[in-house]
Amino acid sequence: MHNIIYTKSAPKPIGPYSQGIKRNNIVMTSGQIAINKNNQIISDNIVEQARVILQNIKNIIQKSGLQINDIIKMTIFVTQLNEMNEINVIYNDFFQTHNARLPARTCVEVSNLPKNAKIEIDAIAIQH
Repeated sequence: MHNIIYTKSAPKPIGPYSQGIKRNNIVMTSGQIAINKNNQIISDNIVEQARVILQNIKNIIQKSGLQINDIIKMTIFVTQLNEMNEINVIYNDFFQTHNARLPARTCVEVSNLPKNAKIEIDAIAIQH
């Protein structure tokens, strides 16, 4: 059996899916785009989008009872692979700020994302 994760600290899904699912000791988040939970706006700035997404993932992971250090894998989808240097700075700072290990990661350039977002990230975490 699995539990659906929902937190008001992250934006509501824009389609028929859950923010995340927890089954036994594994949590998988749905792909998060940078929808600001307060005003539903997506910034045009890739750095701000990355910050918002990582904060939303943190809120979903913590709602499940896990922590940032429990994240073992992330997948990043970007519309402009040449923006990865800027994303990497925010990504690295996020994990260092939480004294967390860097998880395994995949990054893929895509032609389009929902709501014209520039980046989407999902996460897998395992409770130790």
